[in-house]
Amino acid sequence: MPDYTTLTYRREDHVGLLTLNRPAKLNAVNDAMLGELEAFWAERRHDLETRVIILNGNGEKGFCAGLDIQEAMPRAMTNDMLGFYRFQVRLSRLLLAMRQAPQVIIAAIHGSAVGAGFSFSLASDLRVISPDARFGAAYINIGLGGADMGSSYFLPRLIGAGRAYEFLLTGDFMDAAAAQALGLVSRVVERDQLLPTARELAGRMLRKNPLGLRLTKEAINCNLDAAGLEQALNVEDRNQAMCFSTLRHEGQSPDTR
Repeated sequence: MPDYTTLTYRREDHVGLLTLNRPAKLNAVNDAMLGELEAFWAERRHDLETRVIILNGNGEKGFCAGLDIQEAMPRAMTNDMLGFYRFQVRLSRLLLAMRQAPQVIIAAIHGSAVGAGFSFSLASDLRVISPDARFGAAYINIGLGGADMGSSYFLPRLIGAGRAYEFLLTGDFMDAAAAQALGLVSRVVERDQLLPTARELAGRMLRKNPLGLRLTKEAINCNLDAAGLEQALNVEDRNQAMCFSTLRHEGQSPDTR
């Protein structure tokens, strides 16, 4: 395993546990974490052994406070617009890397998930949260645009455009009850049950056809942006034929639909 300084990662069986590990800074993203996350998600693209990744944050205060402003502000104040844009692009492409990763990503979230932390949760496939979890697209509260780090893409698709507009335009927090009511999260459990619940969900997925698991995530990604029903059906038909072929090759029979 790589020698990370801002992350920890371990894998048991086919499940990886990735932990954002800057608890003194509420796991805020600095340059070092940005580079390590880039490397981590790039490696997952070719990782055939890991099928599910559980993403969480270290420390008592929360999942991730977003960008480390103390490190980012000096860069913003240099008037180096090109340099800031390059940094912004690197940061935002982490969300694309998460969606391109073939593994299912389960975010186990407690406390604050703000800014980039909010976007990390949105880019995950499932979200399991504790009652103290709260989400915020805080960008607009610090003088930036409310749509950042994929929030204007993910949030309307997850909770509907009407409520998404409200959260992106006001920067107001979404508490655990609202997140559950809006369908943003899969489960709300006590904090000490976050990882056991995420592991239980991962274990259920590991009992499925590995190719089917991977292609299901791929199909959802494609069909979120599909031009229409025919295109969605084409992707699904291809995937099912591929999965059926692997079952026949392995001498298995698919369960009755």
